[in-house]
Amino acid sequence: MRPVFRHYDQKALDDAYDQAVYAPNRDQLLERRNRASEAARARLGEPRCYAYGPGRNEKLDVYPATQGRAIHVFAHGGAWRAGRAREYAAAAEMFVDAGAHYVALDFDNAPDCGGDLFVMADQVRRAIAWVYRNAALFGGDAERMYVSGTSSGAHLAGVAATTDWQLRFSLPNDIVKGYTLCSGMYDLEAPRLSKRSAYVRFSDEMEAELSPQRHLERVRAPIVLLYGSLETPEFQRQTREFAAALERAGKAVELILGEGYNHFEIGETLGNPYGPMGRAVLAQMGLFIRPGARGAPGAPSPT
Repeated sequence: MRPVFRHYDQKALDDAYDQAVYAPNRDQLLERRNRASEAARARLGEPRCYAYGPGRNEKLDVYPATQGRAIHVFAHGGAWRAGRAREYAAAAEMFVDAGAHYVALDFDNAPDCGGDLFVMADQVRRAIAWVYRNAALFGGDAERMYVSGTSSGAHLAGVAATTDWQLRFSLPNDIVKGYTLCSGMYDLEAPRLSKRSAYVRFSDEMEAELSPQRHLERVRAPIVLLYGSLETPEFQRQTREFAAALERAGKAVELILGEGYNHFEIGETLGNPYGPMGRAVLAQMGLFIRPGARGAPGAPSPT
């Protein structure tokens, strides 16, 4: 068959943007994610829920730290078409134990907004700006805010990393002190040619404006990029090429390869201080798990 992108024919490209093809344990991992989030809420309590805008999905969940004031904002994945903040509570325990508030964002999925990624990117930007302006509501320090995302959430967080916060929100351009992006897409040319175009309303403008790799001059904060060795070939390529482009542009970037992890497995490590993503996030934030905290070595077993 005739190639449609680089060496890929249509089926190969579609498969390279379909996680189920390369992660046969996807459903098991998603169910484990949901159960882990339920368990985290049972231990931490229900999050504080705030609205950052008038839309039905323009809300965010805050799991406040009892000690410490740093803030970690998380944008979930789901191929741009699925996922809610409530499903990503599991990582909250690690951040709370490390002395950071954990903020999980909700925003429209593609079916909610007619497949318009501009809407989703705007919501993530507005949510981050809201957290900066309102950090005092939950005891956070607006000057210690970091952002992460996984999969399509890493794409949206990558778009946030290219934001002119002063122009759009009349805020300092350094409101986010660092980004950790795991298993994302940073140039939309290939996703646009894949079967994801069936539910995302791609356009030339969207491809150009929402491809973080094409706006390196806008990046101001350090970026850590992660991917797993068992990811689809396109998700591996996207991460490596974005890291190389950032490095050539003289930006602060670190590239981490998680050997033996597929797309869902490496994202799951956000809640593990000794896993690739959890370790990277805590290092970027300058945090560590305090001795005696839940889950830390030597901590008493939960009763």
